[in-house]
Amino acid sequence: MTQTHAQTRYLTAKRSVDERARDRRVRDRLRAALPSHPRVVEAGCGTGPTVPMLYADWEVTPAAYLGVDAAERVVAFANAVVPRVLRRRMPAETRIAATPDGCRVGDAPIRFDTGDALARLTDATADLLVAQSFLDLVPPADALDAFADALAPGGLAYAPLTFDGVTVLQPSHPADDRVRAAYHDAIDGADGRTSRAGRRLLDVLRERPAETLLAVGASDWIVRPVDGEYRADEQYFLACILSFIADAVPDATDWLATRRQQLAAGDLTYVAHGYDLLWRA
Repeated sequence: MTQTHAQTRYLTAKRSVDERARDRRVRDRLRAALPSHPRVVEAGCGTGPTVPMLYADWEVTPAAYLGVDAAERVVAFANAVVPRVLRRRMPAETRIAATPDGCRVGDAPIRFDTGDALARLTDATADLLVAQSFLDLVPPADALDAFADALAPGGLAYAPLTFDGVTVLQPSHPADDRVRAAYHDAIDGADGRTSRAGRRLLDVLRERPAETLLAVGASDWIVRPVDGEYRADEQYFLACILSFIADAVPDATDWLATRRQQLAAGDLTYVAHGYDLLWRA
């Protein structure tokens, strides 16, 4: 059965993996460069984890936030859940009011909308544009054009967790090289996608003098068992990764059976290399 990235449990399960992976130096450079109340737009917002991260973890208070995602059910989940998360994580005196498309935090509208993220950017103006785990899904040059149109002068683009063509599963298996190559080839064969999006993005930024790269760092997903147990819902996350590979490489049945047995036994480790990138328009 074909597995999709746009499912709420997968996106929720990967949050703990994302939190560990983000490069702290890039994050700190971003926080230092932000205006006090930035207008934030997010391409591919998923279930909305960026909003509580900004408010509760980074102590950033947006003037407004707009998140756009192509998956209607994911956006509906964000609309319903993010206000509850903010109430739980923010000081009790914070005014948080649910709205039909998200909520208001104080006077700041927090909105989630369904649509093509790059197309919607033509109507947006942002001081900060976030694109997490997004730029391996779209042509990088097209994305940068859309970001440039949406960013205010001097605005910042933050692209954390951008996949960059390294997939490792351990213990080693004799079919690893064949399966990994076929998996990456399947990504590269999809319209507009590249399995080496991180390094491709660096190349594109070098060709665009109007943008200034401020920081770049590694942000590797690493999922491993400890005493035979996975953290949080990361066993489910890793089961989804195996399903993505199975859909891309349908003849890897023996390899997949071994990997699923290892996952069930708490023996499977997974690494995916990514980049965090920050640049100024």
